[in-house]
Amino acid sequence: MKLSKGVLPLLHDRDALQLPAANCFSLPERVLQFGTGVLLRGLPDFFIDKANKQGIFNGRVVVVKSTSRGTTAEFDNQDNLYTQCIRGVEGGKKVQMDIVNASISRVLTASTQWDQILACAASADMQVVISNTTEVGIAYVEENVLQGVPSSFPGKLLAFLYQRYQHFNGSADSGMVIVPTELLPDNGLLLKNIVGQLAAYNQLPASFIQWLTTHNHFCNSLVDSIIPGAADIDCGYEDQLLIMSEAYRLWAIESGSERVREILSFAAADSGVVITPDINVFRELKLRQLNGAHTLSCGIAALAGIETVKAAMSNEAMAAYIEGLLLHEIIPAITDSNIRQDAAVRFAAAVQDRFRNPYIDHKWLSICGNFTSKLKTRVVPILLRYEQRMHQVPALIALGFAAHLLFMKQEHGLPVDDSFASYYKKLWQEHELPEVVKISLANSEHWGTDLSALPGFSRTVTNMLQALIREGVNAYLERVAAEIIIS
Repeated sequence: MKLSKGVLPLLHDRDALQLPAANCFSLPERVLQFGTGVLLRGLPDFFIDKANKQGIFNGRVVVVKSTSRGTTAEFDNQDNLYTQCIRGVEGGKKVQMDIVNASISRVLTASTQWDQILACAASADMQVVISNTTEVGIAYVEENVLQGVPSSFPGKLLAFLYQRYQHFNGSADSGMVIVPTELLPDNGLLLKNIVGQLAAYNQLPASFIQWLTTHNHFCNSLVDSIIPGAADIDCGYEDQLLIMSEAYRLWAIESGSERVREILSFAAADSGVVITPDINVFRELKLRQLNGAHTLSCGIAALAGIETVKAAMSNEAMAAYIEGLLLHEIIPAITDSNIRQDAAVRFAAAVQDRFRNPYIDHKWLSICGNFTSKLKTRVVPILLRYEQRMHQVPALIALGFAAHLLFMKQEHGLPVDDSFASYYKKLWQEHELPEVVKISLANSEHWGTDLSALPGFSRTVTNMLQALIREGVNAYLERVAAEIIIS
């Protein structure tokens, strides 16, 4: 039995399965979505479907498949329905929930159905654009957007907006709310600038550019949820589009406009959608606590033979290291007038819940990819702020750097995916351990600053690196963890 509209009546006796209401299939199309991937289906489309079930947003999504690879057959065969299985940990308790999502009305392929996509611009109901075209998707490509199908996402968006401008004669209320979810800082502003630049290149009328910049709202946004995608879960029916996602979910959208709030009414359905004039707090919490803890822990865990993040949380020493890192070093470094202590502590608890998720196999070796650059962007700012505020060496952060150097020695038999791998291999071949530490930390090209200049940091990293080699990673980690627990 394959999931479709026809089988929904047969599923009503399943209490654990949330089903769409019958009237959801007649709701108007209000969202144009660029991208068919699991992140969009597992987060924005989840919020829209939840709002529709509550009678709040009352709108469906037209999805644009931008690439010519593959087909839309899986969506067509299932009437665009799919199951989302939410699995995770919240407040230390397991969460398990299954939902049939009916937010998508159609999936159109840009290369063959471009006229149908442009026709959506003439709909007064259509008010929102969402995208996730990967980070490389928001890029400037000089192209004629009025002849054929533009190759780039900004080109497609510009063609759609120009079609809408012409149909509605540039009326103020025909402007769209555009929310990219690509993982780029200031993604909305970046997209707006590229679309504006492309409009100038295409010599579009000044009146259109005025409408584009004045009546369309390009919102920066941040998404945060682990959505592995397909999962081996038996729902009692066949679903080729089934996805799994963790329980934690956040879509922070930057806007102070009441019109944006009104249009994005689905935000009222779930606390995971936050519309606020400034999303930098959410970005900083995610980057420093979630990503920072991942990066500082990955080398230690990999060298200790701990394969997955959830396995690390079952290892008493590793779990103590992660908790100590979050509470005693990262939080003191990042809290300020913008990030409150209580908010940071709550987020740290959520991070540990997410790390404990028994349903997701997040491998430490994959987190070790681009290890050096991740330390630079995610951790160095924490290190510098901690030293500036506390005037002492953050020992657990120092251990993360020591493990990074040992990992980059490349004598452990594990694969190393790092653009600086050859640099470190040569460094270890040509120098003794103390010089390896000093030269590496002094490399401002790697870190953006001379970390060897921080009082005591080089000495602490050296001592810890020597201890990791002398005692073994697991034994030294247990000794460090015992000190954390005692303190």
